[in-house]
Formats: sequence, structure tokens, C-alpha cells
Amino acid sequence: MFMTMTQSAIDVLRQKFGDAVQENILLAPYTSARIGGPADALLTVKSADELAEAMQLIWEHEIPFYMLGGGSNVLVSDEGFRGVVVLNRAKEVRFEAGDQPTVWCEAGVVIANLAKRCASKGLAGLEWSATVPGTVGGAVYGNAGAFGGDMTHNLIWAELLTKHGRERLLLEQMGYGYRTSVLKRHEISGIVLSALLRLKNSSKEEVSVKIEQFSERRKATQPPGASMGSMFKNPEGDYAGRLIEAAGLKGTRIGNAEISTLHGNFFINHGETRAQDVHALIRLVQKTVMEKFGVTLELEVELVGEWNAE
Repeated sequence: MFMTMTQSAIDVLRQKFGDAVQENILLAPYTSARIGGPADALLTVKSADELAEAMQLIWEHEIPFYMLGGGSNVLVSDEGFRGVVVLNRAKEVRFEAGDQPTVWCEAGVVIANLAKRCASKGLAGLEWSATVPGTVGGAVYGNAGAFGGDMTHNLIWAELLTKHGRERLLLEQMGYGYRTSVLKRHEISGIVLSALLRLKNSSKEEVSVKIEQFSERRKATQPPGASMGSMFKNPEGDYAGRLIEAAGLKGTRIGNAEISTLHGNFFINHGETRAQDVHALIRLVQKTVMEKFGVTLELEVELVGEWNAE
């Protein structure tokens, strides 16, 4: 069993951040799937500087932590998280006009909202992200992508906080691959504070039309309702959703968790769903797809908290 976070560790955070620290907070409302147990503490930060201060304290006192932005692509266990969950609400944005326009943004900015702000200024390049749940920090960390675009096409540099201080990682240093990076692979241990993204000059109409087209495509192919986003990474040369459908698993339900009948790579929470039921569906899909097709489906979703060993 995990040790619960000590009261003295919570007091250290509260001394610095006051009411921004809450104890024994249910994480379900902070995730897109609306699933998950309590964290010992939840600390909400509202700027990159606050995030850096919080992380320095957390590292100094060796407090177990988990970073949460938009709460997509995560499945929090029913037991929750023993430690502090840092909720990143750092949302400052600065646009730089010119022949090669850019936008600098803090990591807590919701990337879909950023794409719409770009559209309102006639700036192109982030249209792919207008339907992506989550934050800029999460997108940088996991090389988020959709509709043929991803962070590889936009990132100029990311500002990280490591135990050595603040540093910038250029695009070529991020080690980007399909939905992965040096950060996600834990080759570098750091927290995304902010990012500078590359944009292109266009017109409001052109960018807005493209966003609308992507939104319509998403509505037509991806289910509504509370979910984590894509559950599994697409295996090379194939699609996880196709394999799940071919295995006859669409519509399979455990408790209130269901593999969507519209898209096999989405698991829907029909209300009051337990994380362990979603976990059981994950294992069922992996086992069945392996048996039928010899393909290992790798999770795109991150498992957070304590899970029973299978």
C-alpha cells in the first residue's frame, strides 16, 4: 500500500500557497472521463512562476506528485493518488505578429481554446488541435496530434523546470515520436512551464472553416460523452479502433464503462463508473486483440494511482 502524504508535507505547501491547497479532494471532476478517487492534496497554480515555486518545494521535500492539466488521457484509480496533484491553471498567452508569427503560452492553456484564439486573429497552424482535449503542457509532453498535425509541426521550444532550474528544449531536443517525447519516456525529468509555437499568417475565414471541418469530422467519428480520448496508440500500419471492432468488442460493457459502439478506441463513462471496470475492459481488449491478431495494443492513456497487480 502507498503511504498517505504526511500532514507536515501538506503544511509546507499550505504555508506557501494557502487556500490553493485542498486536502482529500476527489479527482473525478478534474478528469475528462469523470473517473477517479481522492488525492491526499490538490494544489492549484495560476502561473508558470507559481508552478515553478510549487515544484521546487515538492522536490525539496520529496513529496510524491502528479501534474494534471485538462485531465484527458488519464485514468485515475478508484483509490486515488497518495501525494499532491498539481492542477496547472497557468494560462498567460502572448502573440507575436510578423512574417513568421508565433504564440508563447503557459502550459495550463487549453489547446483547443488557443486554436480558436489563433483563428480569431487569422493565424493558422493549430487548427488540428481545435478538437483536442487537454492543455499545451500535456500536448508538448505527449506530442499530441490529430488530423495529420501534431506538436512536431508547431513547437519551436519548450521551457522546462528540472531539478537544475529552468531550461529551454528546442524541438529537435524533444525526441518526438508518435504520441511520445523524451519527457513521456522519462529520459528527461522535467515539468513543462511554457512553450513557443510556430504559426502562419492566414485569414479568419480560412482558419475558421478548417476548424469547423475538423470539428464536424470529429463529431461524425468520435462518440460524445465522458471519455479519456483515444485509449490505445495505433499500432504501426493499422488502427486500434479497427482491431477492436474486428475483434467484435464494440459495445462491450463492464459496469458503467462501455467500449463505444461508434469508435472502438473510445471507452465511455455512462455515470458513476469505477476505474477498475475501465481497467478490466482495457485488459480484455489487450488479451482479445493479442489472441486474435497477435498485436500488442499499447496504452495511450496514462494510469494514475494505485492499481492491483494482475
